[in-house]
Amino acid sequence: MMPGAASIVAVLAALLPTALSQANQSYVDYNTQANPDLFPECLEKGGTSFPDCESGPLSKTLVCDTSATPHDRAAALVSLLTFDELVNNTANTGHGAPRIGLPAYQVWNEALHGVAHADFSDAGDFSWSTSFPQPISTMAALNRTLIHQIATIISTQGRAFMNAGRYGLDVYSPNINTFRHPVWGRGQETPGEDAYCLASTYAYEYITGIQGGVDASPLKLIATAKHYAGYDIENWGNHSRLGNDMQITQQDLAEYYTPQFLVASRDAKVHSVMCSYNAVNGVPSCSNSFFLQTLLRDTFDFVEDGYVSGDCGAVYNVFNPHGYAANESTAAADSIRAGTDIDCGVSYPRHFQDSFHEQGVSRQDLERGVTRLYTSLIRAGYFDAKTSPYRNITWSDVVATNAQNLSYEAAAQSIVLLKNDGILPLSSSTARTIALIGPWANATTQMLGNYYGPAPFLTSPFAAFQSSNYRTTYVMGTDTTSDPSPTSQSEALTAAKQADLIIFAGGIDNTLETEAQDRANITWPANQLSLIHKLAQLDKPLVVLQMGGGQVDSSALKANPNVNALLWGGYPGQSGGQALLDTITGKRAPAGRLVTTQYPAIYAEQFPAIDMNLRPNRSNPGQTYMWYTGTPVYEFGHGLFYTNFSASAAGAGGAVKNRTVFNIEEVLAQPHPGKKLVEQMPLFNFTVEIKNTGRRTSDYTAMAFVNTTTAGPAPYPNKWLVGFDRLDAVQPGASRRLEIPVTIDSLARTDELGNRVLYPGRYEVALNNERDVVLGFTLTGEAAVLLKWPKEQQLI
Repeated sequence: MMPGAASIVAVLAALLPTALSQANQSYVDYNTQANPDLFPECLEKGGTSFPDCESGPLSKTLVCDTSATPHDRAAALVSLLTFDELVNNTANTGHGAPRIGLPAYQVWNEALHGVAHADFSDAGDFSWSTSFPQPISTMAALNRTLIHQIATIISTQGRAFMNAGRYGLDVYSPNINTFRHPVWGRGQETPGEDAYCLASTYAYEYITGIQGGVDASPLKLIATAKHYAGYDIENWGNHSRLGNDMQITQQDLAEYYTPQFLVASRDAKVHSVMCSYNAVNGVPSCSNSFFLQTLLRDTFDFVEDGYVSGDCGAVYNVFNPHGYAANESTAAADSIRAGTDIDCGVSYPRHFQDSFHEQGVSRQDLERGVTRLYTSLIRAGYFDAKTSPYRNITWSDVVATNAQNLSYEAAAQSIVLLKNDGILPLSSSTARTIALIGPWANATTQMLGNYYGPAPFLTSPFAAFQSSNYRTTYVMGTDTTSDPSPTSQSEALTAAKQADLIIFAGGIDNTLETEAQDRANITWPANQLSLIHKLAQLDKPLVVLQMGGGQVDSSALKANPNVNALLWGGYPGQSGGQALLDTITGKRAPAGRLVTTQYPAIYAEQFPAIDMNLRPNRSNPGQTYMWYTGTPVYEFGHGLFYTNFSASAAGAGGAVKNRTVFNIEEVLAQPHPGKKLVEQMPLFNFTVEIKNTGRRTSDYTAMAFVNTTTAGPAPYPNKWLVGFDRLDAVQPGASRRLEIPVTIDSLARTDELGNRVLYPGRYEVALNNERDVVLGFTLTGEAAVLLKWPKEQQLI
C-alpha cells in the first residue's frame, strides 16, 4: 500500500496515470498482480493483554462498568480518545492508548480450520493448535453437528491463546463464498458450490460454534463472515482479485452470492463481516454502501454495532487499482462512510488526518467504526474481570480438546468414494504388500491446505501404512507437476511390480491452487496421469487417491477398468493419513459426498471464469449443478458406500402428514413459534426409511433436491438442494428413519429483480442424485414475495 501525502498522490495521478496501478515499493500492476504489498504494521501477529479494569486508569470509567450496555461502554471509551488516538485505532493493528491504559489490539486472527496467525511459541505450551480438514472436506461429510463441534474446539483453543496474550478475541473466519468456478484457488476454504443450503448451513454452524451460541453473552470469540461479496476468483487470466469488477445481476446476487451472508447476519448473528477486494457492478465492495448499509444492515438484519473489516489492503484498492477514488485519503473516507469500520491495512491510520482536513470525514464517522469494534470486544468480555466466562481457559484445554481426536473423525467422515469395482475395502487376502506412490503418498503439510498454524502432529499416508500390518514401499514416482528425476517414474514402476497392490496418491495441492493463484485448467497434471496409466497396465489392483480442494477431470480414470477404485480425499488435516488408511482397509466406511461438480476439462476452456452469470448464455453452459447443461464426470452429491442401502418413502411427516397440496396464503399465515419468520417453518418433513441391505456397517448420507418445471418463470434450474443429513453406523439389516425438514423458504425462487418469491406450481422433492424416493407436491394460490430485494444504489 502506498505511503506518502495525498498531495503527492494527486500529482502522480495527474502526471502518471499508469503509476496508479503500482504500489510505490514494488511497482506492480494490481490489475494483474493478485497479492497486495502489505506494510509490516498490517502483518503483525500476536495477541494483546486485557485492559486492567480492577486498578488501571480505565477502572473508574464507564467502559469497565459491566452494568452498562456494551454500546454505552464502548462509546464512553471512544469519547476518551484524542483525535490522534482515535485514528490510531481504526486499523487491524490498533495501537490502543497508553495514556488511558488501553492496550494495543490486533484484529487479524485466523481460524479457517484451526487457530492460525497467532503468536505461537517455538516449543512446548502454545507451540501448536489442532489442524482440522479444510472446509471443502468437512462439508463433504454432510454432518452439521461436526461443523459446530470443530468451531467449538477452535474457539476454545483460540480463547486459550488469547488468555495467554497470543491471539485476539475475533477471527477472520469463516470463508462462506461459494465455489462457483472449479479453477478458483481458494475454493478449498469454502463449503462448496451450493449457496442456499450448504454455505448457509456451514455459516450458521461455524459462526454459532465460534461465538458460543446465537448472539451469546458473552461471545466466546467474534466470527467474521467473509468475503462480502461476489468474490471467487484470484488471478484467472491475469484478472487480479484486487482489481476485478464483477458484473453480477441482481438475480444472481440475491440467489447465489449473498444468501449465506443473510443467514450469517440474520440467523447466526455474526458480529463481524469482511468486505472483499473486488468491485461489483463498478463499485468496490469496501466502499459500497448498497452492500454495507442497504443490504447488510437494513435488509440482512446485521447485529447492531456489528463491525465491518476490510480485507487486508482492500481500502487502498478502492484507489489503486479500482480508481474509484482519486487518492488514498479519499478511498479511506469513502470506505468509512460506506460502512467499512476497520481497515485491515494502513490507509485509515495514515490518511484519516488528510481526510479530516479535507472534510471528507468527521470525527463521528471514525467514532462509529471504532465504537462498533469495541462494542463487540466488550460483548466478548474484553473489559471484564478475570473471573468472567472463558478467562479460565488455558493450554491444558488446548491439549484436552485436541485429544478428542475430532480432526481424525472429520477426515474419516469427509472422504468420498467415487469409484469402486469391489477392490475396497482391502482384505488381507487381496494384498499383503503395497506400493504407495505419488506426490501425496508421504504428504504432511500438504494435507493442511492453506491458513494453518503448526499442528501437534502430521500423519502422512505413508506413516499410517508403515504402522499397519501391510508391508509398504514408498516411492514418489512423480511430484505434483513434474518428475523429480529422469528415473523417478521407472523406479515407481519397479516398486509397483513387486507389490500385491498399488496405491497412487496424487491430485493437486497448494502449488497449483491457493490464495492469489487460480488454476489454468482442471485436468490431472500430465506427469501424474502418465504414471497412473503406466501403473494401470501392470495387471495389479490399483487404487487412486485424488487429493486437493478443487476437482480434476478424472474421466480417464473413471473409464479405465484397470483403475479399480478412486477416492477423493480433499485436504484432510493433521490426521489425514490415518483416515485414508482406515477407509481403504475398511476400518471406516466412506459416506462423504461431493460438494462440488467434477466437470470435464473442456468446461474450464468454454467461457471466462470471470463470467458470473449462473444461467446458460452464449458460450457459458451454465454454472453449478443447478444450471449446468452438460454432463459432469461426477455429479455434485456423488458418493458411494461399501455396503448397499435401500430407501423407501415414509410420507411427508410433521403437522401436515402425507399432505401434498398447500395453499400459499394459508401457509404464510400460520403461527411460527420459535422462528423469526414464517418462511423458516418446515412446509413438511421429507421422511424416508433407509435400510442397510449389505454386509457392512456404514454411515449413510442424504441430500434432498427440489425441482419444478411449472412454478415461476423459465428458465428452470435442474434442481436445488433443500436439505441434507447423515445417519451414523447403520448396521447390516437395520432400518433407520431419516427426516429432512423442507422449509417454506427453501422452495422459493429468485426473480430478475432479486426478490425471493414463492410460486404456485407442481414440485418434486427427491432423495439424492439417484432419486431413490420422489415426493410430488403442489403449491396453490398467488405468488408471494418472501424477501423484497432493494434497489441497487449508492448512499454516498
